Order: sequence, then structure tokens, then C-alpha cells
Amino acid sequence: MKTADAFGHSDDQQHYDVLVVGGGMVGATIACGLGQQGIRVAVFDHAEPSPLPADALPELRVSALSTASEAILRQLGAWPHMQSMRMTPYRRMAVWEKLHSPFGKTIDSRANRVLFDARQISHSQLGFIVENRVTQSGLLEAIKSCPSVSFFCPVNIQKIHTPSASPMIELSDGRRFSGDLLVGADGADSRVRQSAGLAMEQRDYEQQCLVATVEIAGGCQDITWQAFTPTGPEAFLPLPDINGKSYGSIVWYHHPERIRQLLALSSEAFIEALETTFPSELPEIIQLHQRGAFPIARRHVTEYFRQGVVLAGDAAHTINPLAGQGVNLGLQDAAWLIEILVDALRAGETPGSTEVLARYEKARRSENALMMNTMDAFYHTFSNQSKPLQFLRNLGLTVAGKLSPAVNQVMKYAMGLSGKQPRLATGKKYKFKIAAGD
Repeated sequence: MKTADAFGHSDDQQHYDVLVVGGGMVGATIACGLGQQGIRVAVFDHAEPSPLPADALPELRVSALSTASEAILRQLGAWPHMQSMRMTPYRRMAVWEKLHSPFGKTIDSRANRVLFDARQISHSQLGFIVENRVTQSGLLEAIKSCPSVSFFCPVNIQKIHTPSASPMIELSDGRRFSGDLLVGADGADSRVRQSAGLAMEQRDYEQQCLVATVEIAGGCQDITWQAFTPTGPEAFLPLPDINGKSYGSIVWYHHPERIRQLLALSSEAFIEALETTFPSELPEIIQLHQRGAFPIARRHVTEYFRQGVVLAGDAAHTINPLAGQGVNLGLQDAAWLIEILVDALRAGETPGSTEVLARYEKARRSENALMMNTMDAFYHTFSNQSKPLQFLRNLGLTVAGKLSPAVNQVMKYAMGLSGKQPRLATGKKYKFKIAAGD
């Protein structure tokens, strides 16, 4: 290897159209979509997911993939690989506020419940609960059919250089890479964002989120539900049957001190606390397998790009996980970025130009902000224990539950079936392909 006279200036430096830092779900989607159009992409990550044995217990990290996300993953060829592993369709989703009598006893009446049922809009399911490793593995399998994509993993990035024109990356082993565009899909603590000097606004919530994987009685469920409480939602997500046993994912929001207490309990004591606290809709818990917790924060960058650098997914925004929309927003980022970059290259534009990247920010900033604000409204509304407000919100839930057109419209929005969608989410095929090196 020849010695460079300055960072990134050596004869052995490799050049790509696009450099993607982060090979997770969002980064892999971007690389796959661009690679299928013949665009030269290099992806960098510190660890590749290991194969998921068919009889392995469900993982803790799961996502609720919407119909639009399914369409994106189908278009890219990842969905068949994911289906060959495992996923769980959910056909119904219920939301209500957990109420108590003046004497503290939980009220079992569900007059304030809103039920979303896919059959009301002639769909077989609202979405799928999928382990994150399954989605990432499916995308990485799809990438294998893209000769213009190079996947460098596991690697450690030593330096990220983001000048005004050509961004560059140096690995700890000395290899150097340059590109016309650097994409930061490297999560909430994005090094790309920090290197580019893109500022992020952050607001922490007063709650933390505990997730647990449990074995349940009664077979695989087809419903996910969320009961709002003053300390945060209590939710259940169905997971796939494995070797004749059924599983579910528990999501429990509470104040940090209570979350620490719950994590410290024995398995038996935790199950007892769960069954004592959660609504009666909770299936019988047979065994606790895994649990963990994470803080909740709202983050949003003030700018999605600068010349030669752009952010997507958690590197650009994180959202209150109330409705499980974080991954869906990230996949929408990816699909729009793919579309805008492909169209730009087809028109002979430079992918890292501010004119091109401004189109991506215009497509995503307002949509992401809308979802963030909606989740914030839910959070603050249901955390407030003012009696008049409690009466109004439960009246609203009761009325909403009886208005089929309104419920159907909310379902379509959450599934990605309404509003402007990127081509990949609509099932439309690209009618052109950019030759590698053009």
C-alpha cells in the first residue's frame, strides 16, 4: 500500500458513487435499492448478523412492519428471504385507556376501546411483527445479487472526512474509500452526523421502555394491543410459534426507577408483577425468556444534509416508540432517498449536490415531524391525569371506536396506503438501469 501525502489522497484509494455507513435495516435498504440500479455502493459496518437458527428463541428487538414497508422489502427481493425465516402477521390492533374505579380497582369495561381490523379495509393483515435480525438478514441476502455493491464487514472506521465535495473514509487497517455521496445510516449516535457537523435537537421523555420475550399459552395471537396508563402504555405484540410453542413480546413503559426494579426481579416475580399489572387481555405467561430496557428520547436533526453527506433513519431522527413507527419511517427515508438519487443520476446530476439532497429533505422532514408530533400528542395527552381531560379523551376514544370511516382512514395511514409514497412502496418498477460507472 502506498503512503498517502494527506488523508484520502493516495493511488490505492477506492472510489464509489455512494458510501453507506451502517449496514442495518435502513443502510442495507439504501445499498440494495441503489445497487439494483447499477450504482456503485460501498457499505461499512462493524458487525454482520449471524445466521438465525430456525429453532432459536425470538429475539428481543422486533419491529411492526407496515404494508408500505412490506412493499419496499418485496421490491428489493428481501421479503422471500425473510419469509423463509419467520414473521408474524397481525390482523387486529386495539387501543384503549386503562381505567380504575374510585376504589382503585381496574375497570374491565372496554367501551373506550378502538379496534383496528384489517378485514374492514379488505386486507389480510395490518402488518407483520418481525425480528430486526430477520429483516437485516433478508436485505443482506438480497444485496448478494447486486454486483455493484461491496459490503465491508466487520470493519472499524478510523476517520470520516467530509469536505465540501468528495467525502472519504479510512478504515483501521489503512484502506481508504471516497465517494460522490456519503450516507449516514449508522444509528442515533451517528459518527457521520457528528463528522459532518449536523446538529440534532433532543428531548428526553420521563419514561423508559422495558421489552420482554415470553412464552404464552393459547397459541399464536393475531392481535397487538396497547393500553394507556398514567405511567405509559402497556402493550403486547404477537411473535411466531417455534417448535410448537407460542411467544409474545411485552412492552412496558414506566418511570426509570420502576423499570430498574422490574429488571432486578426474579423471573417468577417479574411474571407475577406482569400478570398483576397488565390488562386481562394478556395471555397466560408460561415463561420469561429475555428482557431489557432503553431510554426514550425524541431527536431530530436541524438539517438532513450538507454537500456530499446525507442522513437517514435513526441518524436523522428517533421517535417515541408508542406506535412502533420508527423502522417504518427509516424505510420510507431509504425508499425516498433511493428514488431521488436514481432520478438524479439518470438526469446526469451529481448525487451529493445540495440541489439533489434538498429534494430528499423536502420529502422526509415534514412527514417525519408529523409522526413525531402525533406521538408526542399521544404521550402528553395520556400522561395528563386532569379529570376533564381524562373524560374528553375517553369520550373521544369511545366515539372514534364507533366511526368506521375514521378508523379505516387511520388504518390506511398507518399501513402506508394513503398519502404520497415512494415508488418502491407502491410496487412500481423502475424502467431503467444505470450502467455501473456511468
